[in-house]
Amino acid sequence: MPIKNRLSEMQPEIAEWRRDFHMHPEILFETHRTSKVVADKLRDFGCDEVTEGIGRTGVVAVIRGKANGSGKVIGLRADMDALPIHEQTGLDYASKTDGAMHACGHDGHTAMLLGAAKYLAETRNFDGTVVVIFQPAEEGGGGGREMCEDGMMERWGIQEVYGMHNWPGVPTGQFAIRPGPFFAATDQFVIEIEGKGGHAAKPQETVDSTVVASHTVLALQTIVSRNSDPTKEAVVSVTSFETSSKAFNVIPQRVELKGTVRTLSADTRALVEERLPAIAEKCAEMFGAKAKVNYMRGYPVMVNSEEQTEFAAEVARSVSGDCADAPLVMGGEDFAFMLEERPGAYILVGNGDTAAVHHPEYNFNDEAIPAGCSWWAEIVEKRMPAA
Repeated sequence: MPIKNRLSEMQPEIAEWRRDFHMHPEILFETHRTSKVVADKLRDFGCDEVTEGIGRTGVVAVIRGKANGSGKVIGLRADMDALPIHEQTGLDYASKTDGAMHACGHDGHTAMLLGAAKYLAETRNFDGTVVVIFQPAEEGGGGGREMCEDGMMERWGIQEVYGMHNWPGVPTGQFAIRPGPFFAATDQFVIEIEGKGGHAAKPQETVDSTVVASHTVLALQTIVSRNSDPTKEAVVSVTSFETSSKAFNVIPQRVELKGTVRTLSADTRALVEERLPAIAEKCAEMFGAKAKVNYMRGYPVMVNSEEQTEFAAEVARSVSGDCADAPLVMGGEDFAFMLEERPGAYILVGNGDTAAVHHPEYNFNDEAIPAGCSWWAEIVEKRMPAA
């Protein structure tokens, strides 16, 4: 079935919801207004159950079909949080919150899932139960993990779960997906290098922490080039180099390096976690300095289940006529926590020729709404068909 007529009719209304969310972005777990608007709409739609405060500020609603002979329970998840970015779109509905912006399209994800929820609550043309999940703090806060730790999967008996993200550069309303590892694990590290500071004109009396740190930055690249399997993807990026002195004539006592690690397999992730501190500590020791490493695991690898991915692609083809093979993505996605708990799949929907996500000129494309909403609805109606 192509895009549903009812959802095409609802597109202007859903776009208005989306633009309201866009004007009022909220970061991490501070999605108080967004969560309230979402919960109020779900109640207005006639959902059978609406619960707030899951994973701090998450919202969960239940929609029961005309029958429940299948006993199936499917979860559909959208993220709600924005980014700490100053918007530069010039839109008449641009962010009214200084320093916060929906630069990743979570406003669109939330609006599309609301649209699908309204449709499903109206029609209930399925045999089973739908649990719609509106999650805070995807952008680095681990809201998906917190919702799972709150017992969401067990409390509502969710058996499988599906997620969606818009994707600039893909034609509007077209889909792409891949089975297995899809988005990378995202870890962080801080390396504190302690040397011996002194006058820049007397380097022989110092242990130059900037030299030690510079060698460390270069040495860390050998983890990818010489330690990890070249057929397995890995990224080690030092993104911050901060010295304890900003003077022109001082060799600083300390340098702090910060960075991120991206991997797509558990063994490569473990290898990097082992090699990074070993290299940093020995590199410092070689120069007579000391290094202290804090390695922090973040989001795990997001792995799409084979069966659910095949089904999600089938649904996408029924909606848009095609579903492309998605590339591996070295960015992180905390839907990974939900996929660790239940089988499921995560799909990309095209946002057209727009600025990239996390860019101050990015904007979600409202023309993608009917396709996205139809995919959500078809996931339910095809997976739990009415008798």
